[in-house]
Amino acid sequence: MRHILTSLVLVVLLFPSFALGEYWGDLVLRYGLYYKKFTEVPFTGKVEGEQQGKLKDGKLEGPWVEYHDNGQLLSKGTYKDGEEDGLWGTYLADRTVWEEYTGTFKNGVKVD
Repeated sequence: MRHILTSLVLVVLLFPSFALGEYWGDLVLRYGLYYKKFTEVPFTGKVEGEQQGKLKDGKLEGPWVEYHDNGQLLSKGTYKDGEEDGLWGTYLADRTVWEEYTGTFKNGVKVD
């Protein structure tokens, strides 16, 4: 048990991105995939900052939220293999208008 705990502490200290995630502003978009700056491997992991969610092999995956500069919710929805999927919604910066839309998207175009 002690060896497992020691190993876990070492992993968290040596690789803080596993514990904390990557800041959205530190990712770059190349050829439709997201990478950490100065790397050649598409990023997989948790993303934090003005956009929050997860990336898998450089593509947005699962629940995702984005915030206005004032910290208010801008949009929320789900991605599947880098494409919007299912229920999505957006707010204006003052949170007065909520627009919802549903469906599956392919290359940014609704397909159903």
